[in-house]
Amino acid sequence: MAQLPNKKSLVLIAIIVFIILLIGLVLWDFSVSRPGDILTPTAPPLDDTLPAVSVAKELDIPWALDFLPDGSIIFTERAGRIRLIDEKEGLLPDPLLTIDEVAHRGEGGLLGIVLHPDFVQNSFVYVYYTYQNGAVLANRVVRFRKHDNNLSDKEIIIDNIPGASIHNGGRIKFGPDGHLYITTGDANNPDLAQDENSLAGKILRLKDDGTIPADNPFPDSPVYSFGHRNPQGLVWDGQGVLWATEHGPRANDELNLIEPGKNYGWPIVQGDEEAPGFVSPVIHSGTETWAPSGAAYLDGSLFFAGLRGQSLYEVVIDDQPVSLRRHLNRDFGRLRDVVVGPDNFLYILTSNRDGRGMPGEDDDRIIRIDPGKFR
Repeated sequence: MAQLPNKKSLVLIAIIVFIILLIGLVLWDFSVSRPGDILTPTAPPLDDTLPAVSVAKELDIPWALDFLPDGSIIFTERAGRIRLIDEKEGLLPDPLLTIDEVAHRGEGGLLGIVLHPDFVQNSFVYVYYTYQNGAVLANRVVRFRKHDNNLSDKEIIIDNIPGASIHNGGRIKFGPDGHLYITTGDANNPDLAQDENSLAGKILRLKDDGTIPADNPFPDSPVYSFGHRNPQGLVWDGQGVLWATEHGPRANDELNLIEPGKNYGWPIVQGDEEAPGFVSPVIHSGTETWAPSGAAYLDGSLFFAGLRGQSLYEVVIDDQPVSLRRHLNRDFGRLRDVVVGPDNFLYILTSNRDGRGMPGEDDDRIIRIDPGKFR
């Protein structure tokens, strides 16, 4: 007769089964869509079957870009470099500037960049970055002046924006009113988003020199809207209406129509939840995760880049209700920013080297897309 396992053997077998089940659960958990997940598929090389061409490749985590008047592209790399793709010479090997004080920690680092609307006259370039402020991380917006292929004359526009290894916001844009708009994250402290005296979890509005516009919704405050978790996209539509994309917690990513002084709910409400005094998103991702970042407007549609979603999303705001379309699904991996170029093409930054993707041979890249091929 076969001998039955003794008590010690049964305990050992139970422990082994438990470990196997635990490993399986962890692997399943990483497969669930959410911002911050890793293990995304490798982005394929560009080919003629896709409506895209490569503008630059082998970049180091590019985060934002803007166009100079001559069509050259200025962009940030998160480790602290500001670089230039010259209209005639292509990508310059040396950066225009390396900002040594940039703290590249987690999602922090050198993030947004924008040119002054009167750049031709004043040569001003604005950037948003994370730095070490004593024992904590913080963010600031700084202005430089461009001289040939150098940036100098540093001037701080706004400082001491709460920072962390996650949720730093970082998008900066000039609005149709000529003022500077800045997205800030909650710095991994959700309560700060509801604190009107904190710069965290907000959209800020300033004059180009850092002073506060007299018509801001809160007296003597740069705060324009609040209750945001981690907004990373800003764009004005054809009617001059401001929209923002926002990362939600494990889904419930949002596209919001931004109005001055309004409260967008984080961390009290999200998704379809409603409560008096809070503004609901125009659309949200529900149980899916877009991880939306940079946004652009073209011909009746808002486009925004998806990180975890690995897609370029199009929201047709001319439709009632608005409709959502998905393009380039997993064709290029994680997408960080999208900007409309002077040629009315879309310029997209990939973010496959940010520690949450699996980069392809040419990553990271700036890709030029003909939006007409999506129609």
